Amino acid sequence: MLTEQELRRDLAQLKEIALAHKVPATGMATEPVSIDGRQYDAFTQIPRNLGEVYALGLIAADKPFLVYLDERFTFAESLQLAKSLAHVLRQRYGIEFGDRVAICARNSPEWCIAYMAITLIGAVVVPMNSWWKGAELEYGLRDSGARLIFVDPARLQLIEDRIATLGIEAVLIKPEAASVWPEFYALARSLPPLTDAEIATIDVQPDANASIMYTSGSTGNPKGVLSTHRNITNALYTWKFVKEITEILRPELVEANPEFDPAILANVPLFHVTGSHAQFLASFVYQRKFVMMYKWDANVALDLIERERISVFHGVPTMTWELMQAEGFATTDLRSLRAVQSGGAPRPPEHLHLMLERFPDKALPGLGYGLTETNAIGAIISGKFYEVRPNSTGRPSPPVTTIKISAEDGSALPEGEIGEICIKGPTVMRGYWNQPEATAEVIRDGWFHTGDIGKLDECGFLIILDRAKDIVIRGGENIGCAEVEYAITEHPAVNEVSVYGIPDDRLGEVPCAAIMLKPGHSLAAAELSQFLQSRIASFKIPIRMYFQYEQLPRIASGKIAKKELRQRTISALEQG
Repeated sequence: MLTEQELRRDLAQLKEIALAHKVPATGMATEPVSIDGRQYDAFTQIPRNLGEVYALGLIAADKPFLVYLDERFTFAESLQLAKSLAHVLRQRYGIEFGDRVAICARNSPEWCIAYMAITLIGAVVVPMNSWWKGAELEYGLRDSGARLIFVDPARLQLIEDRIATLGIEAVLIKPEAASVWPEFYALARSLPPLTDAEIATIDVQPDANASIMYTSGSTGNPKGVLSTHRNITNALYTWKFVKEITEILRPELVEANPEFDPAILANVPLFHVTGSHAQFLASFVYQRKFVMMYKWDANVALDLIERERISVFHGVPTMTWELMQAEGFATTDLRSLRAVQSGGAPRPPEHLHLMLERFPDKALPGLGYGLTETNAIGAIISGKFYEVRPNSTGRPSPPVTTIKISAEDGSALPEGEIGEICIKGPTVMRGYWNQPEATAEVIRDGWFHTGDIGKLDECGFLIILDRAKDIVIRGGENIGCAEVEYAITEHPAVNEVSVYGIPDDRLGEVPCAAIMLKPGHSLAAAELSQFLQSRIASFKIPIRMYFQYEQLPRIASGKIAKKELRQRTISALEQG
């Protein structure tokens, strides 16, 4: 492990490498660019739009790209299908530049090809949450103004009786029986591909709208996050930039003749920004095989890692934990793994320590922080830096992203002080779809106000403490749920935990914990409280603790459903 002195040395060296790596000769040049009237430092030598990103896959034209169960498509086949479907969208459905087209289905090659076809012709893709119910789907379709939806049978059943009143048409993905709606592949292959010249005449500019991705709707109805082609391409090349400067700093990571081609396991929903951007779209940049799962299952994931020679495992932290706890972990061939990355939620330091013990030395652990509104970009950490700062989510992702810790008046706080995390850069969304007031609330002077609370330490590492609205305020004392969760997971009997606030007549709010225990272990509230006494202040110890052996409930992205747990507890208490 690096000493503090070595850490500062390596950080200084990394800064020099990053500055040298964004000069024009590298192809990763950045320059000030005017975006919607504001100046941002952005990449200027990268693909102008997503169509040009898709063309990068042709470098590995005949290599496998989309893999799902028994289905396999090469990069060339995927792009040809997308161009044919794009032709269908224009000719049969009259989809024009700026029109919205929705996708609501499980992960599949059809999902990916539809996304490509929609954005190739300058239409706006609307990836909808496939966990939504009928009323939620209807809301998303009405709000976005979608003219067409690509949908699988389970989701179609929820909205079929509403399609006529919505005035939209549907294309069916993986039909299970005869249907009045056209089947995806039959439709996609009904016309020849658009030519490159025809696509070029559409002239999709960098700041054209590309996607509307809906937030989880923690307050009121979900909001549609509107992003441009530039927003997304800058996110993709941010990850590429980070990978390249890391390899310059650590040349031992570069394999001259790698035994395995790059491949990533798609283990989160494609409607989530991690699935669509960090996993799917980034695979064009790296000419990387994209192996999709029907649903998350740790044992199935282990089988795919070995069989498909997965090099990147990327999901929420609980997935890595479940992988290591799975029965088949010890006997799985993990030689192909080169990165075990996570995002979307904090990872307890205990998880990192176990990862370093159990995964191959070449499988660098990593963690990222970003939001749908920032196209998954914010901060990133991996390797030795992560070992030294296990409680951090990393430093601002170079070279086009800036982070500040904001006081209530919007001014930047000095290192070590706690405030709201704000992000600035060309990956930040254009705004919330048709919600200018909501946009103005979160984007101020070019800074996106995340609603997350944190601090930057003396070396610039970001430490997230909690959501602004999720902090438990106990009698005027602020309690960061993440801090309490970290302390609880240090107990050897604890598998996972979620801490949240419940109402209290005297104190206003008190902390409560839902805890999943490891098989064969037992734990009582009194014992855990005693264990925590030496780790966190007494007022932070949960007043109520609920133990179970089943996994805690999840939302669609794979995160623990904290709001559901909180409501369950409140309802149970009200019923006595």
